[in-house]
Amino acid sequence: MANFNKVLLMGNLTRDPETKFLPSGAGVVEFGLAVNRTWTDQQSGEKREATTFVDCKAWGKQGEILTRYCKKGSPLFVEGRLEYRTWETNGEKRSKHEIVVENFQFIGAPKSEGSGGGGSGEGGGGGMRRGPTSQRGSARGPEAGQGESQGFEAPAGADDVPF
Repeated sequence: MANFNKVLLMGNLTRDPETKFLPSGAGVVEFGLAVNRTWTDQQSGEKREATTFVDCKAWGKQGEILTRYCKKGSPLFVEGRLEYRTWETNGEKRSKHEIVVENFQFIGAPKSEGSGGGGSGEGGGGGMRRGPTSQRGSARGPEAGQGESQGFEAPAGADDVPF
């Protein structure tokens, strides 16, 4: 029996990323993503829109990067897998689906570091899209001179980017 579990979503963060730590010391970052869908109603011809809210989590370095450069309202492209989680609270069984982030890309123009955005980076092998050009880096570091060759001006304080 074949199995395939891959999710691709593009949307805006519904809240600031929240970092939590497991008893083992591992860090996990949780955030919400709002994904919009538009269509035209076949019967009325009216344009319609619906928003889906999705819970996501990122582990380790990816989570650190998301926490540092994203905030509520930030556009983000997420690639990951769907995970079903169950737990019990006060005797009541609870469950939910969430996305485990395997890769991501920042979307849109860079913001100044003071406004919570900025930096050139990626998450887990992904890159960062900046307007009409796209940059790709790796966890081992971007190619030498890559930013200058594509017309990207690094914001003040870009020397402390973690990759």
